Amino acid sequence: MAKTYDLTEGKVSKLILTFYFPMLFANLLQQVYNLADTAIVGKGLGDNALAAVGNMGSLTFLIIGFSVGLTNGFSVSIAQSYGAKDFDRLRKSIASSITLAAVITLLLTIISIIFLKSVLILLDTDPVIISDSLLYGYIIFGGLITTIAYNLCSAVLRALGDSKTPLIAIIVSSVVNVGLNCLTVFVMKTGVEGPAAATLIAQAVSAVICFAKLRKIEFLRLSASDFKADIEMYGNLMKNGIAMALMNSITAVGAMVVQYYVNGLGLAYTTAYSACMKYLNLFMDPACTAGFTMSSFASQNFGAKKYSRIMEGLKVCLSIALVTYLLFGSVMVFAPRTIAGFMLNGADTIEIAAQYLPVCGVMIFAVDFLFVFRSGVQGMGYPFIPMCSGIAEMVMRVGVIILFIGQFGFLATAYASISAWIAALLLNGIAFFVILGKKMKEEKYADTANSWLP
Repeated sequence: MAKTYDLTEGKVSKLILTFYFPMLFANLLQQVYNLADTAIVGKGLGDNALAAVGNMGSLTFLIIGFSVGLTNGFSVSIAQSYGAKDFDRLRKSIASSITLAAVITLLLTIISIIFLKSVLILLDTDPVIISDSLLYGYIIFGGLITTIAYNLCSAVLRALGDSKTPLIAIIVSSVVNVGLNCLTVFVMKTGVEGPAAATLIAQAVSAVICFAKLRKIEFLRLSASDFKADIEMYGNLMKNGIAMALMNSITAVGAMVVQYYVNGLGLAYTTAYSACMKYLNLFMDPACTAGFTMSSFASQNFGAKKYSRIMEGLKVCLSIALVTYLLFGSVMVFAPRTIAGFMLNGADTIEIAAQYLPVCGVMIFAVDFLFVFRSGVQGMGYPFIPMCSGIAEMVMRVGVIILFIGQFGFLATAYASISAWIAALLLNGIAFFVILGKKMKEEKYADTANSWLP
């Protein structure tokens, strides 16, 4: 029988680090092959193709970010059931998640394809790159089923404490992705459709590997009765899933508004901003992974009613976030032109990127800590607060870019990101301590009461 991993027993730091590092390697590898994709597109197809793909970044985040939030939200209920050792509820949670994910995948695919062109025009996309943006988007959104299948399977595995199988899946799919990118761009001489198709094939490979592992877990053998419609179960899953999905999508709307103003500055700025976003996503990834770790750890222990362990987990995950800030923030501050040159060709685009990177590098700790606190709140089953923080992020991002783009130009995009991070961090940090503090008092009271029992 395939192994699962109980995060409710044992030394907290060891459990977290054992869970964290395989997931970190998987996420970093995914980011690295995303960078490789970008480099292949930029060097093989030119800066215009890179701008076209980068221009799709906020839209991709809107749709795929929604699906990631959805599946991660579903995994909270799954992890809590596993922590409580309620395997009947666990199976029904997974079966219901599959049903809901299938319906939502169909809706997202139809909506994204129908409205893609209108949204690109609304974003003031440069006519030079709009056809490539459309082609890339139609392929990515048309194959959304592969992305959501992988996200759901990997989220279930993480809920069960398994971060190693998603790592294996990413290693294999990375090789597939980079190999197919090189084949399509340099050998077959395709346009952006080649990298887009390669991405979908790689995601499908990842999904198959994760699904194969789930099938080996004996207590997860689903029956027809597990798929029987359960309105209460659907409601519980959607409470977490939709709230987290909306949080990602609301944040993406703010990013789309920023993209609109960047596009208005000219094609060079669109290209430079695309590269900056790739680096920012890469450098945030270790802290984001600490957040995913915190979510699984908090979910299982919340289900087991071991609240004091959640506070111990917070300290470990925040320490990870601090180390990654010191490392990657320094790279952004002290070597912006060097890293920009890895991806960009023109001196003007490199110089534009070098304005953005140091400013965000100084303050990236805010988003690093945000990932941990927000995931902790989500893992304890309180999705409404993170959703509100997503609204706060959007309001700050949009407000700052509108008010200060005229005064600071491209640098206003960096200030917009920083203000959004800080606002969301404050909301989630306060909520985390209030919620967990109350639960720890209950736990202490229960322990005291039990000590008096004969």
